[in-house]
Amino acid sequence: RSASAAISKGFSENDLIACWGKRGELEAKKLASQFNSPIWRVEDGFVRSAGLGSDYSPPVSLAIDKSGIYYDASMPSDIENMLQYDDFNEELLDRAYRIKKLLVDQSISKYNLGCSLQNDFKEAIADRLVLLIPGQVEDDASIQKGTVDIKTNTDLIKSVRALRKEAFIIYKPHPDVVSGNRMGMVSPHITQQYCDLVLDDVSITECLALADEVHTMTSLVGLEALMRDCKVYCYGLPFYAGWGLTHDSHQLDRRTRKLTLDQLIAATYILYPRYINWQTEQFCTPELAIEQIASEIKRQGGKQSNKVGRFHRQLRKLMNMGRGIVKGLNTK
Repeated sequence: RSASAAISKGFSENDLIACWGKRGELEAKKLASQFNSPIWRVEDGFVRSAGLGSDYSPPVSLAIDKSGIYYDASMPSDIENMLQYDDFNEELLDRAYRIKKLLVDQSISKYNLGCSLQNDFKEAIADRLVLLIPGQVEDDASIQKGTVDIKTNTDLIKSVRALRKEAFIIYKPHPDVVSGNRMGMVSPHITQQYCDLVLDDVSITECLALADEVHTMTSLVGLEALMRDCKVYCYGLPFYAGWGLTHDSHQLDRRTRKLTLDQLIAATYILYPRYINWQTEQFCTPELAIEQIASEIKRQGGKQSNKVGRFHRQLRKLMNMGRGIVKGLNTK
C-alpha cells in the first residue's frame, strides 16, 4: 500500500508494479520514479460476477493494462491502442458476434443483479421516446478521469431532460449506490421533477429492453446498450466512445478510426481482459466465463435482489469472504 512498504519487502529495479485502479496510484508512481519500474494498472473486467465487487463477489475477469487504464481518458490505454491500431480478422469478428449474441441471449451484464420487472409499462411508454439514464458512483475513478463538464448523476438527469423535454425518462441508480456501499444517491426531489420512472432494483438488461436511447457519462451500460441496438449518447469520454458508434458530446483527438460494433466487442471482451475459471483456477475463454456466470445465476435461483437490509447485506459479504478464504486455503 506504500512505496516504503514495498521497498522494505525487497522491491528492486527488476520488479514491476501492479496498481489496482486509483488506489495506491500515488505510491506506485513514487516507486516507479525511484526504480524506473513499469506500472501495470489492474481493474475489474466488463463481465465481472453475479453480484457486486463491494459485496466481495469474486470476479471472473480482470483488465491488466500496461499503458494506462480503460476509464482514464487523459492517457492512452491498451484497449484504446487496440481499437485504434489492431487488425481484426474475420475469425475474431465472427467470435465477437457470437459473444455478443451469448451476452444478449443469456441477459448477462457486468454485475448481473436486480429483479425482473413486476409491472407492465407498455401503456405508460406507448408512443413516447424512452430514455434510460444509468446512474454512476460519483467518487469512482471513471467519473474523475473520464468526464468533462457533467460529473454528477443529478447534473446528467437535468441535462438530459433539457434536451428531451417530451421523452419518458427512466433513471436506474448504480447497484453499488442502491446497496449503500458507495456514493451517488440522487435526491427523490430531483427524480420526481425530472424523471418519469426510477428502477432501483431491476436488472439492467430488462431496463435496456425498454429503452430507445441510453444517456450516460461513462457507464459500461452504454456499451451494453449498443449490443442491444439502442442509440447511445455519451456526455463523458468512456473507452467505447469516439469510434463512430455513439453520439458524443466531447471528442478525443487520439481516436480517429471508425469501428464496427463487432470490432469494439472483440477488443472489449476478447483481447483486453483475462478470464478465470474458478472451478479449475485456470485462465479460460470469455465464452466459458459467461457460461460460468449464467450457471451461478441459475444456482442462485435467478438474479439476486440488490435492495436488501443491512443484516442480509453483511451476511452476503461474509459468505463471499468465507468462500474466498476457503478457496485460498485449498490452493495452498
